[in-house]
Amino acid sequence: MPFCGLAPRVATAHQLGGLGRGVASLVSMSRESPRIISLLPSATEIVCALGLDTSLVGVTHECDYPPCVAGKPRLTASRISHQTMTSAEIDHAVRSQLDGHGSIYDLDEAQLRALRPDVILTQELCDVCAVSYTTVERAARMLSADVNVVSLEPSTIADILANIRTVGRLAGAQAQAEALVGELAARLDALARSLTGVTRRPRTLVLEWLEPPFAPGHWVPEQVALAGGDGTFGSAGGPSRTTTAAEIRAYSPEVIILAPCGYSAHDTLRELPRARLPQGWHELPAVREGNVWAVDATSYFSRPGPRVVEGAEILARIIHPQLFGPPDERMGVRVPRALMRCG
Repeated sequence: MPFCGLAPRVATAHQLGGLGRGVASLVSMSRESPRIISLLPSATEIVCALGLDTSLVGVTHECDYPPCVAGKPRLTASRISHQTMTSAEIDHAVRSQLDGHGSIYDLDEAQLRALRPDVILTQELCDVCAVSYTTVERAARMLSADVNVVSLEPSTIADILANIRTVGRLAGAQAQAEALVGELAARLDALARSLTGVTRRPRTLVLEWLEPPFAPGHWVPEQVALAGGDGTFGSAGGPSRTTTAAEIRAYSPEVIILAPCGYSAHDTLRELPRARLPQGWHELPAVREGNVWAVDATSYFSRPGPRVVEGAEILARIIHPQLFGPPDERMGVRVPRALMRCG
């Protein structure tokens, strides 16, 4: 396959207790179908995409897709509210918590132990995205020695596909994983074929946060490039980072995608009147031409799961509507100029 990535970190509870974090071989489960706890919404989507929703015994408070996870026990809670706090207030609260070596999430360790998992899916990539690995590591030491704690750390689309294979291998669903990876890779290949001969790649700015503005990282610049846009703004394969008004003006974007981490398009439209966008915003070509879009970042961009492929397909409709057809409202909403104000 053209898409292959780095192997995630896998450790047993025994190793965590005695040796610290380490890489272990993938061992077979004592049960035919392992009991899986997912502490990542993206991992929850992967598990369910493999047809393993009945093996999923616990999830996070943010796991909202697919609908079949609605009744699963919730093991986490957030100290941050997207509903009541502004973009700037959330940024300040997150920085304050993390700078003090705290966490913005709580983990119900008693419930985690009671659910008797065989596999815990977590991550080390970003303390803003999920419960910290250190917290999970501490809780895992209290569990059975053969519990597999799997840290999924994708930075690219290839890594996401590798994670799907890893989850499939752990759960005895290798065939389903290969089929899913094959389907997703085929869709990406079809997107590339559709763009054969397209020479113009519009300068496309994706903002992963509004105030302060964050340039995209990890797989998002890849999604832009796969969709036929210029994906050079940001850090492909690296972390997202704050950007500046001067940097944005110098890039002079022709298309702007507002995709704040954890926000739906509706959330973004609600937040915009309260957010101060970078100076010179209304002079940007994309703003002058009415080519600013709000998308469902939570579903298609923030979570490194199977739906990132659909995210690339959505961007293709926004960037090249003459080739792919315009996006419908489920895919993206054109942002009215009146909602956007500068600082």
